[in-house]
Amino acid sequence: MLHENYGINEKGHLTVCGADTAALAEKYGTPLYILDEDFVRAKCRQYKASFEKHFPSGSTPFFASKALSFVGIYRIIAEEGLGTDIVSPGELYTAQKAGFPISKTCFHGNNKTDADIEYGIKAGVGYFVVDGMDELNALDRIAKRLGVVQDILLRITPGIDPHTFAAVNTGRIDSKFGSSTDTGAAEEITRAALSLDNVRLCGYHCHIGSQIFESEPFCRAAKIMTEFSALIKRRYGYEAGIINLGGGFGVRYYDGQEEPDIDSFTAEIAEVIKDTCNKNGMKFPVIFMEPGRSIVGAAGVTVYTVGSVKTIPGFRTYVSVDGGMPDNPRYALYASRYTALIANKASLPCTEEYTVAGRCCESGDLIGEGMRMQSAVRGDKLAVLVTGAYNYSMASNYNRLPLPPIVIVSGGVDRLAVRRQSFDDLIRNELTEN
Repeated sequence: MLHENYGINEKGHLTVCGADTAALAEKYGTPLYILDEDFVRAKCRQYKASFEKHFPSGSTPFFASKALSFVGIYRIIAEEGLGTDIVSPGELYTAQKAGFPISKTCFHGNNKTDADIEYGIKAGVGYFVVDGMDELNALDRIAKRLGVVQDILLRITPGIDPHTFAAVNTGRIDSKFGSSTDTGAAEEITRAALSLDNVRLCGYHCHIGSQIFESEPFCRAAKIMTEFSALIKRRYGYEAGIINLGGGFGVRYYDGQEEPDIDSFTAEIAEVIKDTCNKNGMKFPVIFMEPGRSIVGAAGVTVYTVGSVKTIPGFRTYVSVDGGMPDNPRYALYASRYTALIANKASLPCTEEYTVAGRCCESGDLIGEGMRMQSAVRGDKLAVLVTGAYNYSMASNYNRLPLPPIVIVSGGVDRLAVRRQSFDDLIRNELTEN
């Protein structure tokens, strides 16, 4: 199977963490998000062990919760001892409700409002990742009013193109994020941060993109960031104690993709930083990274019920399901490729080629094209693999469709973590008497 947590049981059904996905679909209804808790915890422990092995004491993986944000995931991440990266006050609020230690958060975003900043400071955010000069000045002003000195990291754009899809490439000079090393903006904002009284510069942050399968872009980013730190030390006498290299490790969505080895990537990155520090007479800084997709991606499976199978002679065969772009917009947005199969026929050969269509009144509502799977008929359960990241977190109510529930599985035992939205939930904030 595509990942070690997927299997086929004696009934010929697809399993996740030992649980029968077809049976879960019958129990909870479809569409249904299933999340393998044991897989998530194992990935967290891999990152922690690798950081302890290769980076200085205090180095920490921060879960990028934009990949998957709900109360239950923050509790799991907290229990595993990771920090978390948040990008909105809504994510911060969810983490608070989960009892997550807010001092172990990084607050990102290229346009934090004054209200966002005040909320984050009062909540006790560990580090604001400052995106630009306007935010820096606003943060200093608000921190002064609140009588605090706020720890910050500066988001630096290292000018790296990791050759991923343009919409998830964030490390180039021309990016809405951060201050570029190539234009002088990074040095300018660093100089400004060092002059302010109510922010404490702790280090630098970068993020070069997503779904990266080679170590070389990360190593280049690590070298550029460390060299930038050395330049600032020479010119201003400030040596960063933290370098945050962001996330972006790729995940296998289909056969043929080679998933990165966490430990070997970490070791290569560490060697580059160590060598650059030695050449510049600096200490090896504490390292943060922000894996998201690589922790939860393969932990997730989405199960649908097949509604119709329609063949257009000379063109294609459509399999329509009871979900689609509202619960998984990634194909519509990025043409993201997935692996799918008929969950209740998983042991049978994949003899058919289908275009999987959603139920929305939208011709672009597809989950995939040219997908090889078992023969499907109305009532079958169709499972899309590796949907733990950027599915629930990007979901919408387009066409007034309620969001699916999330069921967590651990040791083969299932529990409901997020209930299915009701029709009443859809209109909860609407004033029906006007």
